Amino acid sequence: MSPSVVAAIDCGTNSTRLLVSRGGTETLDRLMTITRLGEGVDQTGSLAPGAIDRTVDCLRRYREVMDRLGVEAVRITATSAARDAANRDELFDAAEAVVGTRPELLSGLAEGQLSFRGATADLDPDLGPFLVVDLGGGSTELCVGTTVCEAAMSLDVGCVRLTEKYLHSDPPEPEELHACISVTGAHLDDVDREMPAARQARTFVGLAGTISTAAAVEQGLHAYDRDKIHHFELTKAAAEDVFRTLATESRADRAFNPGLEPGRVDVIVGGMAVLVKIMRHFGFESCLVSESDILDGMVLSLLD
Repeated sequence: MSPSVVAAIDCGTNSTRLLVSRGGTETLDRLMTITRLGEGVDQTGSLAPGAIDRTVDCLRRYREVMDRLGVEAVRITATSAARDAANRDELFDAAEAVVGTRPELLSGLAEGQLSFRGATADLDPDLGPFLVVDLGGGSTELCVGTTVCEAAMSLDVGCVRLTEKYLHSDPPEPEELHACISVTGAHLDDVDREMPAARQARTFVGLAGTISTAAAVEQGLHAYDRDKIHHFELTKAAAEDVFRTLATESRADRAFNPGLEPGRVDVIVGGMAVLVKIMRHFGFESCLVSESDILDGMVLSLLD
């Protein structure tokens, strides 16, 4: 019997992503679309109609891809933006009508556990314990463990949330950048108290768009190349340099950096503030960038 063709969809705060896999080992397609589902959620407590429409339009295209590839089972999840939104059922109803499966609202803990599973599946356990950090648009999940996630926390900091809350100047003022770093630091102090094992991790594994983008910008990639980003070692010095460069440029100038896609130009600085603060706080000299993430963990869960 041939391996099942399964799909995973993650409706995140900044992007909506699809992974179609045969048997969990062969990637048939992997897509990412900037949909900015979390636009304004921090201020209003609701998903904006336009954000819902953008996401559902994306899901409609993904359904066509899944049909073409013969997907037999799909798991679709929603994370930080939907957790914060009182009207999430408007999205869930529309998504279910298009995809045929109702989205699951993941807790931060469940999100982190799935990300850990996906990110560490192809890593040598001798490199552990791992601190896996999924730096999203509305939240950042930190998980620690070697072969399984032993502890996890979800922090309410992310590239979209910090940008909307603090980064109002173009380019950002020093005090705005300091606010992003300071707020992130306060959350990391909570990690020290509640998840002290994070300090014992040997390898920092970084996931999601901000970190992948930092790797792409550092390498000057004019086009996305998964092979050059997956398991790229982003040094602390390089991350600090990318942060400093992007934070001192206007949005118009920032857009010319190779590796920085248009949909991230306005939120990348907020995300980089989180990344560099994590590296400073825990003393990591490098970040192992992983393009295997929550989608890969979701696919594996469908095949259990």
